[in-house]
Amino acid sequence: MRSHRQAGLARLYGATALACLFACAVPTVPALAQTIAAKPVPSGTQMLLAADTLVYDNDKHTVTAVGGVQIDYGGNKLVAQRVVYNRDTKRLVASGAVELVNSDGTKVNSDHIDITDDFADGFLNALRVETIDKAYFAAESAERMGGVLTTFHNGVYTACEPCEDQPDKAPTWRVKARKIIWNGEKKTVRFENSNFEFFGFPLAYLPAFEIADPTVKRKSGFLIPGVAYNSDLGVGVKVPYYFALSPTYDLTVTGTGYTKQGFLGEAEWRQRFNNGQYTLKIAGINQQDPGAFVDSSGYNVNSGPANDPNKFRGMMGTKGQFAINERWNFGWDVLLQTDKSFSRTYSIDGYSDLVHQSSIYLTGLSNRNYFDVRAMRFEVQENTLSSDPTARASKQPWVLPSFDYAYIPDTPLAGGQLSFNVNARVISRDRLDQTLDGGSVLRVPGIEGQSSRLTAEAEWKRTFTTDDGLQLTPLLAFRGDTGYVNANSASLAAVNQMGTNLGEDVDTRSSLARYMATLGLEARWPLLFSMANSSHVLEPTAQVFVRPNEQYVGGLAVPNEDAQSFVFDATTLFERDKFSGYDRIEGGTRANVGFRYSGAYDNGWATNAIFGQSYQLAGQNSFTAPDFVNVAAESGLDKPTSDYVGLIGFNSPSGFSGSVSGRFDEQTFEVRRAEVKAAYSGLPISLSAKYAFIEAQPLYGFTTDRHEVTLGASTHLAQNWRLFGTGTYDIEQNVLVKDGVGFAYNDSCFTYIMTYSQTRDSITKELSQSIGFNLSFRTLGDFGSSTSAVDTIQ
Repeated sequence: MRSHRQAGLARLYGATALACLFACAVPTVPALAQTIAAKPVPSGTQMLLAADTLVYDNDKHTVTAVGGVQIDYGGNKLVAQRVVYNRDTKRLVASGAVELVNSDGTKVNSDHIDITDDFADGFLNALRVETIDKAYFAAESAERMGGVLTTFHNGVYTACEPCEDQPDKAPTWRVKARKIIWNGEKKTVRFENSNFEFFGFPLAYLPAFEIADPTVKRKSGFLIPGVAYNSDLGVGVKVPYYFALSPTYDLTVTGTGYTKQGFLGEAEWRQRFNNGQYTLKIAGINQQDPGAFVDSSGYNVNSGPANDPNKFRGMMGTKGQFAINERWNFGWDVLLQTDKSFSRTYSIDGYSDLVHQSSIYLTGLSNRNYFDVRAMRFEVQENTLSSDPTARASKQPWVLPSFDYAYIPDTPLAGGQLSFNVNARVISRDRLDQTLDGGSVLRVPGIEGQSSRLTAEAEWKRTFTTDDGLQLTPLLAFRGDTGYVNANSASLAAVNQMGTNLGEDVDTRSSLARYMATLGLEARWPLLFSMANSSHVLEPTAQVFVRPNEQYVGGLAVPNEDAQSFVFDATTLFERDKFSGYDRIEGGTRANVGFRYSGAYDNGWATNAIFGQSYQLAGQNSFTAPDFVNVAAESGLDKPTSDYVGLIGFNSPSGFSGSVSGRFDEQTFEVRRAEVKAAYSGLPISLSAKYAFIEAQPLYGFTTDRHEVTLGASTHLAQNWRLFGTGTYDIEQNVLVKDGVGFAYNDSCFTYIMTYSQTRDSITKELSQSIGFNLSFRTLGDFGSSTSAVDTIQ
């Protein structure tokens, strides 16, 4: 009798829990399709059963559990008021507030379950399902036949959570269907007589549509279409089709019809391996109206003269990354196109940035080593003619290759930290890059020809702390460079003309071998001031670096390719070498003096500040020595006593934050450079403002002052609704460079964004307009413009 009871209980649970889990499998939608199925329960797993009454009827061959039935088996839980198992018919019936929670957290609720113990046939009444990722399905009844077809009658699906305050309120969206048929053999789910409801109102009637079986992760078919608008292209409707060719590779083909330019075709191949993946994308269009891109001089900036019969434009791009082992990675990102801005003009996903870096690389990383070697080229996707002096695309060099290596030994040397750095680059440029003023050469950012450089540097430093808290850090560094230059005659002529304009005796070298040795000392004395409601740290700092003069700077000796960007402000005050790259080296004896400050308040506020000045004590000042781009001209460091630099910032727990930074003349304290930022982030409104001013630097290529203001705002109009906008105004050119406005709705299952933006060329005032929108239904997918069109003003 005891073994008979145990067998009956085991059979009772196995048929009840697992039948519910398998037979009541619920299809949702492609993005969230899944079965309500139990994971296999290991053999020997014990079952726990609790009920008010357990009745064995040997005459009817039934086992009945009545009153507060709770069954737990392998992480699957069943709760019901009554469970009956018939050993003759091999059917089980669970009734009375049936709730099943399987091992992955999916919940199934039903008033009544009647099913065979082989899970092939059965039906449920008043079915409700909640998946682990908060998708919801309900049906008046469901039945399963032949172990293949499961039919849900009068079903509803949504991914919106029920409103706690108003549980009967209609969700943001839901799909109602008279019948849902799940075919386990064909791996499809079919919806018949369905309606898509939005905020409780029927939005679309679909007589029938079919999606992939919940057990199928990928299936060929049409994806959700998209819509876009651009003033040069017109309205575009995008329709993608997905080919699931294999578990490891697939193909997506997309056709987009533009009202002004015609049909754009795209295809993307993706393939995954055990150690990485790659993609290949191609796109092309035979433009109907190339004249839409004609500039004021009558030339089409993208594909030749306005009447050019060659209207075809296209691209091919590929990306890949593979792990050689746990430390080494190999990859690439390459873009080829018929003209310099096709991918940006047509918003080709993954290739539409203003500046795209094509590269092939090998990287390695361990605890104390870093290795990177890559070949690269920058594509500037600009809408300007190559003959335009401001055009940058044709002047970009090939970097073949760039190499970086860093190593920090794990054992101290003389109690201090030793580090090594190696950098190398080889550059080839097909076109001279020069800045002209009335035909006179002011700068030569890039020579036509080849140049190379190899740099190796070692640094040692150690920090000593005195009993009074004074921190002294001595530093030793040594660096050596070698390289060559092969410039054509036009480049040499441009450099000679630049030297004449600067009054320099030009001595351009074809090779270089230089060194830089540095002996440095830094002294910092952090002082803590504790008050009743706050604490403050003031840290006076002084640095002295003793070095020989920088070599190869007089006479415009060697090109400057990687140190062309230069800003002297509070963030670079205490840098040992303030140049941004390796082609220049700071030389001479220099002292940096100033202080850092930080404050913390009990009410959550925080403040910070930096202020200081730099002094050339001996030797030649590297920032007064001109190079091919006059990188440090009028920078504030091109004199024995530098300009003052400072920064003050604060932030508060209420969402306010702000900062003021600037560079000030060392004698008159006149503002040479300034930036003011302020922001508030809270409810119902968020604001941001930024003002930037940079004084003219004619020798550095900026002949006028630069003033710019950027404002942004976002406000919540009501629950889930938001209005936002931004604008950037060029004060010097008196033009609104960029502006945009948009509104959005966002809840747990639906997002809608609509944007309108304008951009204007600061010189020609040419206007470009763009409209973007995106609807996102959680688990259903997205519809609308590309995300780049929407994100530009958020």
